[in-house]
Amino acid sequence: MSQERTFTVKEWNPEDKPRERLVNKGKKELSDAELIAIILRSGQPGTNVLDLARKMLRDADNNLTTLSQVTVAELTNRYKGIGEAKAVSIIAALELGYRMIQESKEKRVELVASSSDIFHAIGHAIIDLPHEEFWAIYLNIKNRIVYKQRVSSGGLTETNVDIRILLKTALEQNATAIAVAHNHPSGDLTPSKSDLLLTKRIQEASTILNIRLIDHLIVGLNNSNQPDYYSFYDNGRL
Repeated sequence: MSQERTFTVKEWNPEDKPRERLVNKGKKELSDAELIAIILRSGQPGTNVLDLARKMLRDADNNLTTLSQVTVAELTNRYKGIGEAKAVSIIAALELGYRMIQESKEKRVELVASSSDIFHAIGHAIIDLPHEEFWAIYLNIKNRIVYKQRVSSGGLTETNVDIRILLKTALEQNATAIAVAHNHPSGDLTPSKSDLLLTKRIQEASTILNIRLIDHLIVGLNNSNQPDYYSFYDNGRL
């Protein structure tokens, strides 16, 4: 019985090779599957590398965000021919692309005028984490960002926040307003009782120091696996 061959990019016709197409026609001409095929370099027995890339995308509902959440272990176990090195390369490439997009958004956010501004300024740091983190951004009298800080990091369902640290930093930065945010790894953005209580405590403590709490966001990936958030201010809870 003959063994099935692993098909590599090198065996394709020149006009079909993703790397050659990128060089000759530019990166924008390539599909998501072709870009992934360049990273993979070779397929699996009986399947060429482009078909393997297409299968990976189909399994992720053709959503790069969904694909980026797959772990190294899941990739190596799910697809024959993908070892740890290829899995790491794919995840690293997707993460770099995500960071580039968020970096661009973050640089544009200097003046905070809405919950959307807060989301773009801080959401990218925590939105797809497997555990909860609580962050704060500190604003001057003109609502311009002067500082950002991770206040705490916790478990799967909660994180303990020391309000003293939050307000100490606000005083050190001469901030007149703060906005806070934390993530829900479950994707359910509904505030819990502890979220409501924490928000009330932060608001009461900051008011004593004449510092405004302008919003509290809960961020995460919604049922469609898209970035989303819940704003306490927008929903009349601040």
